[in-house]
Amino acid sequence: MSTALDADAVPRIMPMFRLQWEEAQGCHVLLYPEGMVRLNGPAGEILKRCDGTRTVAQIIDDLCVWFPGVESLPDDVYTFLRVAHENQWIKPRSA
Repeated sequence: MSTALDADAVPRIMPMFRLQWEEAQGCHVLLYPEGMVRLNGPAGEILKRCDGTRTVAQIIDDLCVWFPGVESLPDDVYTFLRVAHENQWIKPRSA
């Protein structure tokens, strides 16, 4: 049984959340009816790519192009996606 966040998973932001750049705060935020989550730079870059069309592996590959030389990048992406999934910010698309 594969986990929800393996390399072939295709994550997307849950419909009740909206990712947007918040100019006043200089960061991406995740808006929902009861509030807002302020994201750091890496979290915003990962969630920008959680559009329901790319696999986790493709997200990591894309980020490796934009941020070369970051050896911990794959582990960092998996860690963040696990947290995002536990917080129900994202959901993997069914295969």
